Amino acid sequence: MRQLIWQKSSFSGDEANCIEIASVDDRVYIRESDDPTTIVTTTPTTLAAWLHSARTGEFDHFVEA
Repeated sequence: MRQLIWQKSSFSGDEANCIEIASVDDRVYIRESDDPTTIVTTTPTTLAAWLHSARTGEFDHFVEA
């Protein structure tokens, strides 16, 4: 496997606690910057489906008080 080059959103600024993402071949890797040893692996297709669902509000009930 090639070396992972992690990227975080520019929205995060200098915050230490943010989500980082890397991609190699047909895999996408996601981690939190404050716990870089825990990595979630998925595919671009699955990530795209999840992002679409997040944008349409499917997961909003998890964060609403």
